[in-house]
Amino acid sequence: SMSLREHALSLFRSAVDTVRPAPMLKRAVKLQGDGCPQLLVKGQAFPVKRDLYLVGFGKAVLGMAAAAEEILGEHLIRGIIILSAALALVPTLSTTPPWEMLLKPDSKIQVIEGAKNNLPDPEALKGAVAIQELAEGLTVDDLLLVLISGGGSALLPAPIPPILLKEKEKLTKMLASRGAAIQELNIVRKTLSLLKGGGLARLAYPARVVSLILSDVIGDPLDIIASGPTAASSHSVQDCLQILAKYNLLHHLPKSVETVLSSSPTKLTAMEDYSHVCNIIIGSNTLALDEAKHQAEGLGYATLLLSAAICGEVSRVATLYCQLIRLVCLGFSGLGEGTLSDEVRGNLLQLAAELEIPGLNLAEFLQALRGLGPERPVCILAGGETTVQLHGTGKGGRNQELALHVGLGLHRAQAVETSSPLGRCEIVFLSGGTDGQDGPTEAAGAFCSPELVAEALQEGLSVEAFLSNNDSYTFFSQFQGGHHLLVTGLTGTNVMDIQAILIRA
Repeated sequence: SMSLREHALSLFRSAVDTVRPAPMLKRAVKLQGDGCPQLLVKGQAFPVKRDLYLVGFGKAVLGMAAAAEEILGEHLIRGIIILSAALALVPTLSTTPPWEMLLKPDSKIQVIEGAKNNLPDPEALKGAVAIQELAEGLTVDDLLLVLISGGGSALLPAPIPPILLKEKEKLTKMLASRGAAIQELNIVRKTLSLLKGGGLARLAYPARVVSLILSDVIGDPLDIIASGPTAASSHSVQDCLQILAKYNLLHHLPKSVETVLSSSPTKLTAMEDYSHVCNIIIGSNTLALDEAKHQAEGLGYATLLLSAAICGEVSRVATLYCQLIRLVCLGFSGLGEGTLSDEVRGNLLQLAAELEIPGLNLAEFLQALRGLGPERPVCILAGGETTVQLHGTGKGGRNQELALHVGLGLHRAQAVETSSPLGRCEIVFLSGGTDGQDGPTEAAGAFCSPELVAEALQEGLSVEAFLSNNDSYTFFSQFQGGHHLLVTGLTGTNVMDIQAILIRA
């Protein structure tokens, strides 16, 4: 009889394993036939008429490239990938750079390291120019395989000449300092870039372009992940000008930016032909959650997927999870129908409406929850990306802070209800980042249970005090010797966060 905690950990691990670059690519991509070989991607066939090239950028691209080269064999003529210099993705004590351990010594893939502090730099620019030149030289019979994962934006800076990298950076910083949202920054960046917003696909024309994408954005929008180098942009120069006007920057633009904006067609040229491009999502939060659900059912849990698009402030999302846990426990205690359950359901529907989680049909989910009998333990899975409002100066990350908020919420719920149904259930909550890193810490996330607050008090630790200082990592490090931290090491992949709620009577 494994503990709930061990089950939660194994579900998290299986979810992450299914979106690790190598197994993910090997599932999605095959090369078959000898005479005129075909590249098969998730059942779609692309004939390899002449030469096959590969380019890639993003946090998970090293593992993706190594697996792709193994699959493509001698058909691959040449590849260029840009890696984040900040991410030595294979934790190693040796001084060997990580790609030498993953790519074969005679690899045809050139590796360029750039974007040291997650900001575009001359090294990343060099890589972008090399990719641009490769794309421009392709012919109608060539096939370009593009590997994309989150974090690709900073690695692919190629301002439209005569704009200089530092001018584009300065404009982005000015926008940010005036309060522009990340979406607005991205629209401006894309408009001034040669490769983003479909630019790479346009340059590669008439070659066939196949993009394999690991999504780290809610809803998997092709034109947002890594700024959509192979997807038609949904924004025009007009949108860019409106944003610059909104922040009073139209009269403070570098001459080069003015030149580019005035010479670009202002209307959306969405009628541009992207028929030579195929964008395929091969890894996402949804795929990871599906695997976890499959595993949970194998362990005997009645399993429900809440959403792969959980977003919002951590304390509000924690309240949603606490109310869900209360509802399941009421059901286990035979109080699934009654005023208390109705009240909790009402709270949940109101919260969900306020959080505006895309595509979440909570009424339907609650109906499915009602259908579960008390004989099987329950597992609720969810994923996405929450946000933290910083008030304090502590050390933490959104997953550890979420777990701590859930622990506090369950403790308070138990305190106000006499003979609380929570007390009659065993409950574990887990939240973790699939990249293995939660905020600036070496933890991926944390576990909690309704007993956490009381047990912490026995050690002289006040959960409220740590939360008010955004110091969840320090709390979990000190509490029971760090036993509740989820530590996986860097995973080499990233599909945002995963949460698991496990409950048994």
